[in-house]
Amino acid sequence: MFDNQTILVTGGTGSFGKHFTKTILANYQPKRLVIYSRDELKQYEMQQQFDAPCMRYFIGDIRDQDRLKRALEGVDIVVHAAALKQVPAAEYNPFECIKTNVLGAQNLIEACLDTDVKRVVALSTDKAAAPINLYGATKLCSDKLFVAANNIKGERDIRFSVVRYGNVMCSRGSVMPFFQDKRSSGVLPITDPAMTRFNISLQEGVDMVVWALEHAWGGEILVPKIPSYRITDVALAIDSTCEQKIIGLRAGEKIHEEMITASDSFNTVDLGQYYAILPAGGHYSIEDYCTKTGAQSVAPGFCYNSGSNEHFLTVDELSTLVKSQLG
Repeated sequence: MFDNQTILVTGGTGSFGKHFTKTILANYQPKRLVIYSRDELKQYEMQQQFDAPCMRYFIGDIRDQDRLKRALEGVDIVVHAAALKQVPAAEYNPFECIKTNVLGAQNLIEACLDTDVKRVVALSTDKAAAPINLYGATKLCSDKLFVAANNIKGERDIRFSVVRYGNVMCSRGSVMPFFQDKRSSGVLPITDPAMTRFNISLQEGVDMVVWALEHAWGGEILVPKIPSYRITDVALAIDSTCEQKIIGLRAGEKIHEEMITASDSFNTVDLGQYYAILPAGGHYSIEDYCTKTGAQSVAPGFCYNSGSNEHFLTVDELSTLVKSQLG
C-alpha cells in the first residue's frame, strides 16, 4: 500500500523516523516521503543519510495547524511520532508538554480531516496506561483524541489508529546507551532494583506501524506482545564489574509499566501477534471485529504488565542485544 503513495512522518528525525524511513525506502517505492519536524540541524544531518529523490524535508511544528495543513497537501499516509517524551522535563514544564502532545495531536487530526489523508497511525507509550506522570497523561489524552477522531470523519475515507509499545531498545535517551556511557565511571545508577520495563526493537516498532497502516480498522490501540527486562539485568549485561548504585525513583516514575489495564480488558482482543484495545461504543462491535479478523476476546480482568509478563530477557540475551546494537 506504500508504493506510489505520499507518506508524512511527524517528528521524523528521531530514532523511529529514521528507521521507518530506512524500512520504507528499502521495501517500497513511495511517491514522496516527507519528514516534518522543527529542528533544521537534525533535518540536515538526516538528509546526508537519506537523500533519495522521493525525500522531502519540511520544517514545521505540530503546534502550528496552518503549517501542518500546508505540509499535508497531497499526503495519503501519516505516521505521528512527534512528542515531548522526557518524563522529568514534562514534570517541570507541564504546559509545554501539553501544547505538543495534546494540542499538537488535535491540530494534526483536524489538518488530516481537512485534507485528503487516508491513514493515520499515532505512536503512543506504555506510560499512557494508568499514567502517574504528566507525559503519560498527555499521551493517554492524545490516544483518546486519535481514537475519537474516527467518530467525526463523516464520509471521509480516513482511519485513525494508535500503536502503544514499551521502551525502544537503544533509542536516544533510553537506559542501554545511558548505561553504556556510564560504564567507564565504574558505577551504574539504578533507580530501584525491582524495576522492570517492556523492551522492543526499532524494527519491531516500525513493523508494527506498517502492520497497523495496512490492517487497522480505525480506532484500535494496538499493543505488541514483547518481553520485559529487569533494570539490574541490563546493568549486568552492560558491565557486570560495575557497582550498581541505588539512587531512587525519579518524579513520575513507576516500578513496573503496563500497556493494558484490567479496566481495558473488557474491550481488548488478542490478534495473535498483537493485542487491540477497541473503542468503546465505536462504529463497530467487538463481536464483528473478532468474526472478521479471527481475534479472541481476552479474559475479564486481564492486564499486561512488565512486572508480571511471562517472557523476561535473560542477562545473556540482553548482552547479545546490546552488543548487536551498541557494539
